Amino acid sequence: MADAPASAPKKFNFDTSFDGGRAPGANVYKRLYTADEAQKLAAAARAEGEAAALARAEAQTAQALAELAAAAKAALPALAAAAHEHRTGAAALALACARQIADAACERFPEAPLQAALAALAREVEATPKLILRAPPELLERLQAALSETAEAIAYGGQIIARADPALPRAAFVLEWGDGSAAFDPAGASVRVAEALEGALAAEGLHAEALPPITTADPAPDGGSNIADEASSDG
Repeated sequence: MADAPASAPKKFNFDTSFDGGRAPGANVYKRLYTADEAQKLAAAARAEGEAAALARAEAQTAQALAELAAAAKAALPALAAAAHEHRTGAAALALACARQIADAACERFPEAPLQAALAALAREVEATPKLILRAPPELLERLQAALSETAEAIAYGGQIIARADPALPRAAFVLEWGDGSAAFDPAGASVRVAEALEGALAAEGLHAEALPPITTADPAPDGGSNIADEASSDG
């Protein structure tokens, strides 16, 4: 097989183009910049780079915020369910404590609900000629004396008749007059409070609004609770 012929040597002419193209024309020249121009170009390039970097950072920040918002939105149902469960447990605990306190109060001061009821009904019974009290046999005398004391305090001048009712639990009573009556049953009151609390929690569901924190506790004006609210009037 014959060897390929070697290329003929060429004279080096100190050219500036070695890609086989034409030599640059005479009007092509290299631009030279002064120091001020170089600084201005460098400053412009730097500003352009900073603007591009800031735009990338802002885009990355916006993407991160969007991801955080999506994660928070996904976690909200679980947080709402946990908060509702906490409220329900706290309400149940408070109700249990209230029952213990109410039972102890009714055991020690069984006449308090009756006195509060008569004081609240003073205007309604003032023209009634007589009041009929039905109470547990073991508390009949004590409740009758307390009722007479309260009747004197509200200037009620009618007759007070007390009758024993073995079916009534401790601290319960029924007060009758003319065409009206009022009754109090600690167990029934506890059931009504529990039902009201359960209904409020069910209506609230998972959409409760956070309450502002309480910094100071305001004492009750009379230093006690209004037990007469549990009395119901039919007149």
